[in-house]
Amino acid sequence: MSIVHKIQTCVVASLQSLYGQNFSEKDFQINQTKPEFEGDYTVVIFSLVKPLKKSPDVLGQELGTVLTTQHGDLFTGFNFIKGFLNLSIADSYWLDLLQHHHNDICFGKQAMNGQKVMIEYSSPNTNKPLHLGHLRNNFLGWSVAEILKANGYEVFKSCIVNDRGIHICKSMIAWQLFANGATPESTGIKGDHLVGDYYVKFNDEYKKQVATLVANGMSEADAEKNAPIMLQTQQMLLDWESGNPEVMTLWKTMNGWVYEGFDVTYKAIGSDFDKTYYESNTYLLGKDIVQQGLSKNVFQKKPDGSVWIDLTPDGLDEKLVLRKDGTSVYITQDIGLAQLKHDEFGIDQSIYVIGDEQNYHMKVLKLIAQKLGLPYADHIYHLSYGMVELPTGKMKSREGTVVDADDLVQEMIDTARRHTEELGKVKDFNPEELNTLFHTIGLGAMKFYLLRVDPKKKMIFNPEESIDFHGFTGPFIQYTHARIKSILRKEPLTSFDNSTELFLPLEKQVLYTLEQFPAAIADAAKELNPSVLANYLFHLAKQFNSFYTEHSIGNAETSNKKQLRLQMANMTAHVLKSGMQMLGIAVPERM
Repeated sequence: MSIVHKIQTCVVASLQSLYGQNFSEKDFQINQTKPEFEGDYTVVIFSLVKPLKKSPDVLGQELGTVLTTQHGDLFTGFNFIKGFLNLSIADSYWLDLLQHHHNDICFGKQAMNGQKVMIEYSSPNTNKPLHLGHLRNNFLGWSVAEILKANGYEVFKSCIVNDRGIHICKSMIAWQLFANGATPESTGIKGDHLVGDYYVKFNDEYKKQVATLVANGMSEADAEKNAPIMLQTQQMLLDWESGNPEVMTLWKTMNGWVYEGFDVTYKAIGSDFDKTYYESNTYLLGKDIVQQGLSKNVFQKKPDGSVWIDLTPDGLDEKLVLRKDGTSVYITQDIGLAQLKHDEFGIDQSIYVIGDEQNYHMKVLKLIAQKLGLPYADHIYHLSYGMVELPTGKMKSREGTVVDADDLVQEMIDTARRHTEELGKVKDFNPEELNTLFHTIGLGAMKFYLLRVDPKKKMIFNPEESIDFHGFTGPFIQYTHARIKSILRKEPLTSFDNSTELFLPLEKQVLYTLEQFPAAIADAAKELNPSVLANYLFHLAKQFNSFYTEHSIGNAETSNKKQLRLQMANMTAHVLKSGMQMLGIAVPERM
C-alpha cells in the first residue's frame, strides 16, 4: 500500500471517528507538501467544509489532532495553513521502505491477475523498409506490452503484415521492368531496401507516363487510370488473386527478401512478436460473419449485390463490407481477424497500436462488431498515436523521402559515439565494449525521446537533441544509473543500525519518488501511456543527482548514514533499470 493510500485510509477512518460521517478517498485531495511549508504530504480539506458544516480552521485542527494521536506511528506532526493540512511522516516509514525494497528487483510489479491482452503493432507493408513512423509504433506497442506485464497481465504481442494488394504489385512490376534480375545478394542491398527502391521507381515511371499521356491530349484523370505501368500492375493483382504460378513465385521471392530485412531491423531495435498474421492469409476472413449479419439485418444488400451497413444514425457514414463481386474490403478482413484473435488466444482485451489517421476506421470496426453482438466487441481498443516528423518536415515513401529505420538507428549510434568520445570517459573500454555502449546509448536516446511524449500528440524527432547527456533524455537516465553503479562498486553494502537515523530534505525527496514507482507503473498501464513512466524516471534521476550533488555518500557523516545512502542509491539503480527495461531501454553498468 502506497503512502498516499495509507494517508487516505487514515483520513477516512478519522473523519468517521470524529463526525460519524462516511467519506471516500475521492472526497478530498492529497498532494506532496510544497517545499516552502513544513510537512511531507498535504490533505486539501476545502471539499469537506460544506458537508461537515465546519470552518476550515476548526476542521484542520481537529483532523490533524486525531491523525497524529490515533496514527502516531505514521504521523509525527501537523500544521494547518488556509485549508491545507500538512502532515509530517515518521522517518520509520521511509526506513522500512528501504529495508524491504532497497535490493528488490521486482519492486513495483504486480502478481498475475488472470487477464489476457493482445497488443497489435508494427503492421508493415512488404513494399518498403520500416521507417521513422514504424519506430514510434514499435516502441509504443512493445513498451505498453511490458508495462501491462508488470501490472500482472498475460500479454501477447502480435503483428499483421500487409503483404498483398496493389501497392505490393507496384514494387513487383517495377522490379520486372527495371531490375535485370537484381537480388539482395547480387547488389549487396538489404532486401527490404531493395524492394522499396523499386516502389519508388514505380512512382517515378508512373508520373512520367501520366505526363506523356497528358501532353498527348488525355485528361489527367484518364491518364492516371490508363498509364501502361498502372494497367500492368492492376493485371498483376488479378493474376495474384487467381493464383498465377509465375506471379505467386515472384511475390514469395520478393516478400522473402523483405522479411529477411525486417528481421534484421527488428533485432536491432529490440522488437519481437508472439504471433505474426499475414494479410495474404486473412484477407478472406470476415465474409461468413457478414453473411450472419445479413440474416440479422445488421447489413443490407444493394441491387448491385454489394453489402453495406448504415452507420448514419450513429453519426458516421454508410460503410461497404462486401463488394458486388463478393470480395472483402479492409473492414471485413479486420472483423474476421478480430474474431480469429479472440478464438485463438481467448483474450480479454485487444489493443491496436495504429496511427491517428485510422481513428475513423477503428471506430467503425468497433461499432460494427458491437452491432453484430460479437463477444470481443467491447474489448477492442485503439491506442491512437500522432504522426512523428523530422525537423525537415513530413516524409513520403513513394517519393523516396522517408527516413529508413535502419539509417536512423545508425545515425543515432554514430551520434552517441561522437558525444561519448567528446566526454572522454571511455578510454578504458575495448572496441567490443565501445560498440555495445554506443548502440545502447544511441538506441536508448531514440526510444526515450519517442516515448517521453504522450502518444496522442504529434511530435518532431530531433536526433541531436535526443542524445543530450544533461537534458530530458534517455542518456541522462542511463548516465545516472552508471554513476550509481560506479559508487556501489567502490562502496559495498553492509547491514547497519537504522533506528537512530533521520532523513535530510533531499534524501526524503529521493525516497518520496522511489515510493511512487508502483503507482507510476500502474498509471502508465491504466492510460496505456509509456510517457507517464518516462517522465517518472527522469524525475527520479534528477532527484538523485540533486541529492548526490549536495551530500556525499563515500564521505558521509557516519557509517550508518553512509550505508543508508548506499541503500538509497541501490534502490534508485534498481528502479531506473526496471523502469527503463519497460521502455525497451538498456542501462549500462558504466559509461
